[in-house]
Amino acid sequence: MQFTTFSRTGLSVSRLCLGTGTFGKQTDEAESIRVFDKAADAGVNFIDTADVYPGGADLPEVGRAEEITGRWLKGKRNRFILGTKAGGPMGSSPWDRGSSRKHLLDAIDTSLRRLDTDYVDLYQLHMDDPVTSLDETAEALDAIVRSGKARYIGVSNFLAYRLARAIGRQDTLRLVRFVSVQPRYNLLFREIERELLPLAQEENLAVIPFNPLAGGLLSGKYQLDEKPEKGRFSAEVGQFGASYKARYWHQREFVTVGKLREIAGEEGEALPKLAVAWILANPAITSVILGASRTEQLTDTLAAADYNLPPELKTKLDDLSAEYRRGDAAR
Repeated sequence: MQFTTFSRTGLSVSRLCLGTGTFGKQTDEAESIRVFDKAADAGVNFIDTADVYPGGADLPEVGRAEEITGRWLKGKRNRFILGTKAGGPMGSSPWDRGSSRKHLLDAIDTSLRRLDTDYVDLYQLHMDDPVTSLDETAEALDAIVRSGKARYIGVSNFLAYRLARAIGRQDTLRLVRFVSVQPRYNLLFREIERELLPLAQEENLAVIPFNPLAGGLLSGKYQLDEKPEKGRFSAEVGQFGASYKARYWHQREFVTVGKLREIAGEEGEALPKLAVAWILANPAITSVILGASRTEQLTDTLAAADYNLPPELKTKLDDLSAEYRRGDAAR
């Protein structure tokens, strides 16, 4: 396992991070523990979760991923960097979501109870909240860090201009600053290269992308005409299955995956390994968040941490997926 510095902090994190989005629904607790163990044995010291995982407010599973994570961390909390997120829908009331002072101050306490810990290392906004002022959100996050409940703060799913504006307000008000951004990024979605990644490099933000296998499409196991019964593209995950299909389940993406499979075969490497290694080869990337609903799904992706992607192969992958970098490529 390779390690790197996290933004301008003194943290040293593994180049791979374990995501827990499936824990508590697609992945039961026993298998979740095995996934945790396999990642830890491979040297992963960075865990990412969220209060809303593995579902939304309309699902009884909400919060289970944090609870499972807390139970696994018992007795070894100081060996891992733990990040969680807030802002997603956690209940039926209008204040049970978003980035208001009320919600964030309530959410951090609830997350800490579920995680059975006194603090998280990284507290992130799960998504932008256009209703709440950036000043209110920044002041609430500053209070959370100064209270000792979080060591650092970050964002997820933010557009570059909103993140830049938020950092500007934090600097102006002399508040604790964001140190990381968590965007969607993979060979089938490269739009963040245009503005978000340059911003992150200029502001020295850690970049911890999620969805490196495009919901599993970059595993190469799916066919366009099939209806998956399991996984991110299935009905078992409710609204997430529909959203992932809208993102990736199109002929263009399947054609690209077919070409990527050919390249992987020529190289004698697993496509998931190459897909993750391609992300790690970008100098703007700090750590890639790996998701897994079964232990064996980590085998190829964990191997990417110690694989040096040859420059000529990176160029080939860059060229093949170039159309996914342009904003006008989106439907």
